[in-house]
Amino acid sequence: MSAEATRQTENLPEWKREEVAEIAALIDDHEIVGIVGISGIPSKQLQDMRRELHGTAVLRVSRNTLLQRALDDADLDELSEHVDGQVGLVLTNENPFALYRELEASKTPAPIGAGEVAPNDIVIPEGDTGVDPGPFVGDLQQIGANARIEDGSIKVVEDSTVLDAGEEVTADLANVLNELGIEAKEVGLDLRAAHGDGIVFDPEDLDIDVEAYESDVSTAAARARNLAVTASYPTTATAPTLIAKATGAAKSLGLQAAIEDEDLMPDLVTRADAQLRALAAQIDDEDALPEELQGVEAPAAPAADESAEEEPADEQDDTDATEDDDDDDDDDAGAEGLGAMFG
Repeated sequence: MSAEATRQTENLPEWKREEVAEIAALIDDHEIVGIVGISGIPSKQLQDMRRELHGTAVLRVSRNTLLQRALDDADLDELSEHVDGQVGLVLTNENPFALYRELEASKTPAPIGAGEVAPNDIVIPEGDTGVDPGPFVGDLQQIGANARIEDGSIKVVEDSTVLDAGEEVTADLANVLNELGIEAKEVGLDLRAAHGDGIVFDPEDLDIDVEAYESDVSTAAARARNLAVTASYPTTATAPTLIAKATGAAKSLGLQAAIEDEDLMPDLVTRADAQLRALAAQIDDEDALPEELQGVEAPAAPAADESAEEEPADEQDDTDATEDDDDDDDDDAGAEGLGAMFG
């Protein structure tokens, strides 16, 4: 706190100094400090909101000058700039995104009065108003709604925008909206700014689609994992897949090379038996066959997926052959190099 701020605080009446000290203590006890607008919220509803926030956040309302002093004492000048009009402090240890979502979720529809500024476009929807024919149809038309009398009732024949966002509500419009039961605004704590970890967050920064964000992160993680697997980059997440992939490739190579390994023997025997039966089935002279092979039928053709598995093996053979040729060349080159080195 600067010497000037200390002097100003000391010159305050005792009750104001105590108020500033209490607000400063709340600021010190919480990680996130925000400024919320409370204009137009009835006292009873404000108390209800305070109770709803209990356990998650603290709402503190005081004179703006005292709020500013407490914020300045805490070196939160960025928030002090937002103390204008009817405001309060909201303090929490939750992250600012969760705080913003909770404040937005707590807002409730409410009637809008004459002289207030429309927070969004005000639209009177198409349909039957439920009002009997009378002067009210003229009131609707006067504010810009496309209304007429049909079948003994006043109806709005199409959605009618009667006021744009940012414009002031007239008394005539407020009366019509009240008659129709249209609640054109939301009442709640309007977060203006929040400070945490040295960062000041504007509402636009905190207003994110959580489900879309989670989907983007999940998609990015899946793509990163696929890239790591393709590049054979070992991590905790990719190691099981890489090991399974390598195991499958090793088994396929072992079968193609007919390596007499304990784990491969059942598959090698099965394949040899199938080949033997297929050959026996091609011989017409049964007397030329051992008794156990007489009358055998050719084994069923391999399933589509088995055939598909066999194709890469052929390609692998070609690759292996090429690699073997390359290895031979490398060996020859190495031998020549050794000969030159040792004469």
